[in-house]
Amino acid sequence: MSIEPLLVQIEKDLKVGLRTVLLFGIPEEKTPNGLSSKNSNDVIPKAIRALKKNFGADLIVMSDICLCAYTDHGHCGLIVDSIIHNRSSVEALVAMALNHAEAGVDIVAPSDMMDFRIGAIRHNLDKNNFEDVSVLSYAIKHAGAYYGPFRDAAGSSPKFGDRKSYQMDPRNTREGLRDALQDAEEGADFLMIKPALPNLDLISKLREMTLAPLFAYHVSSEYSSVKAADARGWVSGDQLMREHLISIKRAGADVIVSYAAREALAKGWFS
Repeated sequence: MSIEPLLVQIEKDLKVGLRTVLLFGIPEEKTPNGLSSKNSNDVIPKAIRALKKNFGADLIVMSDICLCAYTDHGHCGLIVDSIIHNRSSVEALVAMALNHAEAGVDIVAPSDMMDFRIGAIRHNLDKNNFEDVSVLSYAIKHAGAYYGPFRDAAGSSPKFGDRKSYQMDPRNTREGLRDALQDAEEGADFLMIKPALPNLDLISKLREMTLAPLFAYHVSSEYSSVKAADARGWVSGDQLMREHLISIKRAGADVIVSYAAREALAKGWFS
């Protein structure tokens, strides 16, 4: 979506009560080092500036911080000697977050899953006088099959291998909880669990372990599977989607990121 259609859509969203948007970028050019991610004229900084100019404090703007859509190989970090190199990846993510902060973003959301990136991003934002820009950490993000529709839309699927070396093993409960608490210690203002439905147990456990606000991401496959079943007449799509969101909230999520947000508000599912 280009800038003008985005502004039209957000104006409609505000009228039904949607006050927050999470932006993902699809650059014109992909490179091995994802250079456009730190370009102030990239599509996301342009979108941030336009949204803040037109809607100001009425809209909270969040931006995804990850390299997968910007690299020609589709991985979330930079590759050195055929492996994901953590330090250089974090440096690139830090630059990307600062780029978005300079454009006026309210919240940066690192979804890359590199080690120690939260502390590095927080430190650099503070050093550059962006103490008021919040950090939403994708604290628990499992490798798996739930992200297919999004990756197709964003053109961000890995061109080789997979993301299991840096995204989490869904069988390992303790790793996710440990890393989430570490992200909070590094300076994350909010913690994200993704995907939501397979991780209701982790949302509930983490809710008991921290006072940090918890986000849960109701991801593309969770949304699309309901839509596909509804199209075939197998389920009531609205009812099932509403039950999805209720279960996520009941597990302990303070905020739900969902492709169903517009429908939920427009149709008054929770009014």
